[in-house]
Amino acid sequence: MFKATHFGRTFAGCKNVLQGVVNSRTFGTNPKAKLRKVLIVSKLTRLEFEKTRDQALSDERLEHKIRNRGSDYDAMKYYHHLHKDVEAEVVKSFREQGIEVKVVTRLTINKHLLRWADMLVPVGGDGTFLLAAGRASPFILNGPNKMPVVGFNSDPRRSEGRLMLPKHYSSNVEEAVKRIISGDFSWMHRSRIRITLIGATTTERPPPIDLHEYNVAQVEHKDVINGSEEGSNNRILPYLALNEVFIGEMLSARVSHLHLRLDKSDVVTKTKSSGLCVSTGTGSTSWLTSMNRLSTNNVKDLIEILKRQTQSSALDGIDPAAVSEEYNQNLVYAPDDPRLCYSIREQICVGVWPNPKGLESRGFAKQITVKSRCIDASLVIDGSIAYNFNDGAKALLEVHPEDALLTIDMK
Repeated sequence: MFKATHFGRTFAGCKNVLQGVVNSRTFGTNPKAKLRKVLIVSKLTRLEFEKTRDQALSDERLEHKIRNRGSDYDAMKYYHHLHKDVEAEVVKSFREQGIEVKVVTRLTINKHLLRWADMLVPVGGDGTFLLAAGRASPFILNGPNKMPVVGFNSDPRRSEGRLMLPKHYSSNVEEAVKRIISGDFSWMHRSRIRITLIGATTTERPPPIDLHEYNVAQVEHKDVINGSEEGSNNRILPYLALNEVFIGEMLSARVSHLHLRLDKSDVVTKTKSSGLCVSTGTGSTSWLTSMNRLSTNNVKDLIEILKRQTQSSALDGIDPAAVSEEYNQNLVYAPDDPRLCYSIREQICVGVWPNPKGLESRGFAKQITVKSRCIDASLVIDGSIAYNFNDGAKALLEVHPEDALLTIDMK
């Protein structure tokens, strides 16, 4: 066995193979590097997904089945072609610039192609971007040869696509490709969460489960990297969270019992809740905001209470919509921020919970240690990759600069 550095830690693997990968990848933050090979990750459309579930059916029989259950087959077909037209334009634009292009889906992506590419290009929405970055995280190396991930939004009218290039480039793909090749952009580093399972022995290799598209199956890359440091009982998972890590019972109606420790504190707080969400700055625009946002009606109710409490008319001129908008905007923080933002969903705050009292349901930390007292729980990375996380399981969540995802800012 040998040692090779990856994400700032020691791994078991083949040094010569990894060195070959480093030398073969040329495009990155090195200004002298040239883009040569692009791996496009195609969105698995709803129509394609339906075909994979019933491969024996002809197109006519599949259409009949979809219509019979009341689904809109025409819309399904329309959006399929909408996505594929943008994808075809992305492929064409890169090839016209002399770039070698290969196309994969979530079903065909593999470690060999990920190691082959200079740049990963998901075409779809934020879900496709997250899936591509997540599957690639064990194979994206550090230093000047780190592979960037750059996405095109294939449905800008319906998809926000915050992780993708601006919507302008969905209909101006050639312009974006030329800017990428000429270096007319700024590099952006998005912080990601590193997860270390504490107390796991070297024989414990918890299998990750692929939750994408409701298809529960083991992920191909689960045994590629053993993230255990030599002589340690801890195991660093090979997958990094770009948006968030969720920990809680898989059955949403069941209470999640979790013990939390923030940063270097000696205080362990016991909580009962609907689960824990730990977010990055990138993920703060997504689930974190959704679970903590204030509606205009919430603000209206608070203003009415304050008026009754203060017996004052000073609040008459306040616009509830403006207050809720500002509050919700303040939930978002920078994608390169090294802090984690935790949010305890629907925390039970009666009796002795939390114990000790005083832990806010939302806050920032640099490190978060979580211990499970759950029955059938999972640790879920970006809503896609899950690990069993039942009673006694313990994990450390933290951000390391070298784990950041490399992408570009093209305003």
